Amino acid sequence: MLPQETIRRKRNGETLTGEEIDRFVEGFTKGEISDGQVAAFAMAVWFKGMRREETVALTLAMRDSGDVLNWSDIGRPIADKHSTGGVGDNVSLMLAPIVASLGLAVPMISGRGLGHTGGTLDKLESIAGYNIMPDEALFRKTVRETGCAIIGQTGDLAPADKRLYAIRDVTATVDSVPLITASILSKKLAAGLETLVLDVKVGSGAFMSDLEEARTLARSLVEVANGAGVKTSALITDMNQPLADCAGNALEVMHALAFLKGDKRGTRSETVTLALAAEMLVSAGVVATSEEGRAKAEEAITTGRALETFGRMIASLGGPADFVERPWAHMSKAKVEAVVRAPQAGTLAACKAREIGMAVIALGGGRVLPSDAVDHSVGFTDLLPLGTRVEQGDIIARVHARDEASAAQAREALLASYTIGEGGHDRQPAIIEKI
Repeated sequence: MLPQETIRRKRNGETLTGEEIDRFVEGFTKGEISDGQVAAFAMAVWFKGMRREETVALTLAMRDSGDVLNWSDIGRPIADKHSTGGVGDNVSLMLAPIVASLGLAVPMISGRGLGHTGGTLDKLESIAGYNIMPDEALFRKTVRETGCAIIGQTGDLAPADKRLYAIRDVTATVDSVPLITASILSKKLAAGLETLVLDVKVGSGAFMSDLEEARTLARSLVEVANGAGVKTSALITDMNQPLADCAGNALEVMHALAFLKGDKRGTRSETVTLALAAEMLVSAGVVATSEEGRAKAEEAITTGRALETFGRMIASLGGPADFVERPWAHMSKAKVEAVVRAPQAGTLAACKAREIGMAVIALGGGRVLPSDAVDHSVGFTDLLPLGTRVEQGDIIARVHARDEASAAQAREALLASYTIGEGGHDRQPAIIEKI
């Protein structure tokens, strides 16, 4: 069938066959279908949607457009987690070593920052020498010997997704649930997973600000992944404030180290990380219940096994062997540190989390253009959680900047993102529901 016929049928709301979808994906992967035709297809899907079986077919075709990894020689359950992105969301840095230390293999394919959200790869590139694009032999060696490896998407994994995403990005078709689903899952399935847990964010700092939209995306991801043969569940989690008490690349790495040393107990970050760890362990059959999974994850932190695993992963992928002991010897520190003080007494009642992410980008900690260099040292620390009572002049955060002028701008941006009032705040649980 000609590609324009496939486009026409989808434009008219018809259901495409698996063969049609396979041929279309093969065509644009090989460059036999023009950018204009791919854009037209994406727009037709945006307007008309896809049935579940179509989305499964699209996901599998994109997965099979490149290499599909096989981990049969590892001897561990192959598991992973994916987050739809947020501010201060550094969960992957703690979660992968926690579950790896408990017997899972986690070949985690991660991404860079997108929009106002921070990227796991940018955080890891804060560490001198860390190789986010190892060859397959080193990737496999690290997973086999350490239990986890967090790397970037190689050109051989789901190349169809790279081309389709680049076109969606400039044609206003990013926010299509079937296309988001196929994009996320094609990369995860190409990594050879057996189980997958999804963290779907909702709120002012997420791409989905509406709970029903988040539910729709979570259901699509779970149904399609299970339909493609990977046991999958999802947690919908709150992103109406930064998840960690910091935002910025090196600063979030430092938070991860503190977390793995047991210094972040009782935080929203702990709640989400341990819940995802428990879900991964249950899905992989390592434990029978979420309660048992959480207890094992806590034990991995208390005993230091998770921290040791993190350090070994860093060293295996080219980072320093003493990173856990001497992190600031291998990451850059911002030249200026400034405090942000409460302008009035009251309760931290609300937060525009997206604006905090944008303030990190303005500091240089993210990209405006894909070619922009990232200053890994900048960002915010000591962010107080919503619901905290403050007095006028109390420190509500610290800014880390390259100069005084950008520090002053960041201070104003942070203050503008918070609402301080005399009443309480509507406490949203960190974990809203499971799909």
